[in-house]
Amino acid sequence: MKNKFTILGCGSSLGSPWITNYSAKLKKNLKNIRTRCCAHIQKGDLSILIDTSPDIKNQFLTNNIKSLDAIIYTHEHADQTAGIFEMRPFYWKNDKKIPVYGSNRTIKSLKRTYTFCFLQKHGYKPIMKANIIKNKFKIRKKKDKLNIESFDVTHGLIKATGYLFDKIAYISDCNRISKKISKKLMNLDFLIIDCLRKNKHPSHFNYEDAMNFIKLVKPKKAILTNLHIDLDYFELKKKLPKNIIPAYDGLNFNF
Repeated sequence: MKNKFTILGCGSSLGSPWITNYSAKLKKNLKNIRTRCCAHIQKGDLSILIDTSPDIKNQFLTNNIKSLDAIIYTHEHADQTAGIFEMRPFYWKNDKKIPVYGSNRTIKSLKRTYTFCFLQKHGYKPIMKANIIKNKFKIRKKKDKLNIESFDVTHGLIKATGYLFDKIAYISDCNRISKKISKKLMNLDFLIIDCLRKNKHPSHFNYEDAMNFIKLVKPKKAILTNLHIDLDYFELKKKLPKNIIPAYDGLNFNF
């Protein structure tokens, strides 16, 4: 089986269109229909999910993902976590708790908000096992393993987690990345990076911020994610250099 990375969702916190059917001036096209940010790593037989968006059930069904071995979380905000309870069928299918990985802050928040997933409550068995990550950790299944390095990025008032593995970095939510972390991210094969909107934002990179960061760290290929409704896929594609592409739901690459 080929190793594959898939962008399950690349939309900002409300997706596009919004629940009111509002989508500003986005062209009507599948590439502008965006579910909430989420990604999937297939390393051999190992199936790892990054975040559980509110749209996770349809994201799994659309992308024909049939197994799950672990979940890694970037942070605790609802657009990254609200689909957590949808994972129950994998607990039944695997007949064991799903390992969940995240920073101390994220794990504490998940346990507080989704207590039933981690502790026995109302007669329901817990379906997940929480793991607080150190800088480097690995996830394995039989002969397949993924070595992952986690790092902090600033996301408004909190620290979110970025992940680095096999010369791929995933940073869905940030407005500042330190010089020390930037050095780690030089010359990657793939950089998936937050690019919320045209104008400045207090907790996300905007278009200009994302472009400046890409110029600084020089990945072979950069993918813009967490796209708001003022960033049209086709307008972006027209003006971006060949090594930078706007994400769309279902975009995938082999590594």
